[in-house]
Amino acid sequence: MTFDFTALLVLLTALSGIIWALDALFFARHRKPSASQGRAEPLIVDYARSLFPVFFIVLVLRSFVIEPFRIPSASMMPTLLRGDFILVNKYDYGIRLPVLNTRVFGRGKPQRGDVVVFRYPEDPAVPFIKRVVGVPGDRLQYQNKQLIINGQEVKVELQEVYQRDGVASRENGSHLLEESLTETPHQILINPLFASPLAIDTHIPEGHYFVLGDNRDNSRDSRYWGLVPDENLVGRAFYIWMNWSSDSFFDLPSWDVDWGRIGSAIE
Repeated sequence: MTFDFTALLVLLTALSGIIWALDALFFARHRKPSASQGRAEPLIVDYARSLFPVFFIVLVLRSFVIEPFRIPSASMMPTLLRGDFILVNKYDYGIRLPVLNTRVFGRGKPQRGDVVVFRYPEDPAVPFIKRVVGVPGDRLQYQNKQLIINGQEVKVELQEVYQRDGVASRENGSHLLEESLTETPHQILINPLFASPLAIDTHIPEGHYFVLGDNRDNSRDSRYWGLVPDENLVGRAFYIWMNWSSDSFFDLPSWDVDWGRIGSAIE
């Protein structure tokens, strides 16, 4: 079962606002005054009045401006590591109502190369993060680990054999490549020991996007479950504000912060 924090936040905002409003409209004027504190206000009303602005501000920020996420897997290595805490821009692709996810304002759309958070098409309660490689109108092919867009092979250049410490060491031995998907290249990982997945040859229809993990041989993405519809988009990942990882949640002494990743832009 996936915990829906946004739905809980909407419920708490509505409940505290209703309690505060009902008291102000119907009960506060009839309340007998207290000798020491003026009118004796019920504890639940006091809490509702104090917490409603907090719930409301957090709801607005998370729904329409910026939402934090934590990276739980290695599928976006080397761009993102397990344990990265990221910020997601919620308005670049249009403002949507919380819970309903209906677009109410804005016409922005993902561009090729964007790192996006979206609701997993096979289970919309689960947030996924991948890189957009195919946009509406594209013919996209993926053959022998080579990405081909509209008949043109996307240029890749081998950088080195990947060797890192800590949580990133799980992918040691993979090939680190620079991929020129756009004018701003990004890095990907290819594991030479893994067989190539089945060949992909598809046209991207309007309102859909083809996404891949940067860790190409350790990512379940559009090659396996299909396209991301526009209504599943959450926002564009743009900033790493913390990195905190461990192999075991309860193994507190092994928790490790990678200070060098904090404050990094996501390209």
